[in-house]
Amino acid sequence: MRLVMLGAPGSGKGTQGARLAERLQVPHIASGDLLRAQVRDRTELGRLIAGCLDSGKLVPDEQVLDLVLPVVLAAAAGAGGYVLDGFPRSVAQAVKAESVLAESDAGVERVIFLAVPEPVLVERLLERAGAAGRSDDTPEVIGDRLRVFQAETRPLIDHYRARGLLLEVAADRPAEEITQAIVTIL
Repeated sequence: MRLVMLGAPGSGKGTQGARLAERLQVPHIASGDLLRAQVRDRTELGRLIAGCLDSGKLVPDEQVLDLVLPVVLAAAAGAGGYVLDGFPRSVAQAVKAESVLAESDAGVERVIFLAVPEPVLVERLLERAGAAGRSDDTPEVIGDRLRVFQAETRPLIDHYRARGLLLEVAADRPAEEITQAIVTIL
């Protein structure tokens, strides 16, 4: 199974992506983790994207595509599937990824949109900031990230719906209930 987890920051993409990957026995590929690893390792790419991550802005498409697509292709070839979390983040990224993945018969089969009201997202992100100490979870950056999601990522919902790939799940409930709802609709 080849899945994309789609949702605003704090919607539970990471939690649900990891749970689904374990159930499906495929890799969980979190673009945010890949990007933060580049920053942590002080790679050339990491230096370029550090400012984007700290301010809540999206990392430029080409850099994200160059980092994520090889990992996705390897997962599709090696494990027969993947659960993508946090990628693509724009229609432009989706269109480019679809083209590259189709060449290797590794295209996305389903997109799970985790729908969560904004006040719940803010609460979750502030809790995560306290627990994990992430520099990209300050109140100002959270506001910026949610605005960027609305402008750049939300259009993916219509893109995937038009392609018949989108499955929507209410994700403002306990994690196990969300997982069960996803498994049921898959």
